[in-house]
Amino acid sequence: MINEDKIMTLEEVAEYLRVKPQTIYTWAQEKKIPAAKLGKEWRFKKSMIDKWFNERMDDKFKDY
Repeated sequence: MINEDKIMTLEEVAEYLRVKPQTIYTWAQEKKIPAAKLGKEWRFKKSMIDKWFNERMDDKFKDY
């Protein structure tokens, strides 16, 4: 599996973004972060998380 297509758990996304799992859970519940709920579990596509993160980057850093 190509790394961009990796499916991540809530805990993996929290570690990747260096925030608490509860923060990711709340964002997913509030539809603030792209996620899919499979049964009782949240799953995230790495490429979508990267795009979501880059869209929130402050404009003054976009050229880096």
